[in-house]
Amino acid sequence: MIIAATYENGNIFQHFGRTENFKLYTVEDGKVISAQVISSGGTGHGALAGLLKNQTVDVLICGGIGAGAQNALANAGIELCSGAQGDADAAVEAYLKGELKNAGSTCDHHDGEHSCGHQNGDHACGGSCHDSATGGNTGKTCRVHYRGTFNDGTQFDSSYDRGEPLEFVCGAGMMISGFDRAVAGMQVGQIVDVHLMPEEAYGMPDPAAILTIDVSQMPGSEELKIGDRVYLYNTNGQPIPATVTAREGSSITFDANSEMAGKELNFKIELLSAE
Repeated sequence: MIIAATYENGNIFQHFGRTENFKLYTVEDGKVISAQVISSGGTGHGALAGLLKNQTVDVLICGGIGAGAQNALANAGIELCSGAQGDADAAVEAYLKGELKNAGSTCDHHDGEHSCGHQNGDHACGGSCHDSATGGNTGKTCRVHYRGTFNDGTQFDSSYDRGEPLEFVCGAGMMISGFDRAVAGMQVGQIVDVHLMPEEAYGMPDPAAILTIDVSQMPGSEELKIGDRVYLYNTNGQPIPATVTAREGSSITFDANSEMAGKELNFKIELLSAE
């Protein structure tokens, strides 16, 4: 059996239609025996199901996914587990244990909270999965346009600018908690402005994510400058984005916290549909 997961920086990527990489897991006797990351090659969402079928994929684990893509996967004979989040390897292990199941558009995680990244401009996705939303839209697939700004008015993300609404399952932990709660109580066609404290967004910086190492332990780090973005790797070989924050003597310091950690965020949200 082959399981595919939408993949970015070790985590389940949250937008199937914009997936750039899949991680393929070959499974025998209920255990992963090998894994590889493949590129979608810029394939549009309408052809991703065909790409996975050509890779003889049996199961897809992903975050958000539209109805059209779900139908395409079904026609390709690929089992779907959507609404997943957090560490991709852990999600696959949970699936193999029967602890990660598809329930409509949402998967239930067996071991509590997970979080996902916010790469490629999708800053509204990720963050803490606790404090789930309660409201009339909870459990519904919602499509929204949004614009995100910092307190000084600087824009950090906008689905309006991309010309593509964001689709997610409200209350499934696919969004930062404050964004989720705001949408849960909205009416279709309504536009709201919300201000989120860090605890409702990406949380506060974690001191444990600041790492100082000797340059000799990281070949190539001699040329790094303060502000450079790099990937560090954990003990499982998973890449973690980090920023160089200091250099002193033979040591170099990296901050692997989210760039959004500790920030107050403002969102203009327009609810287009909730089904």
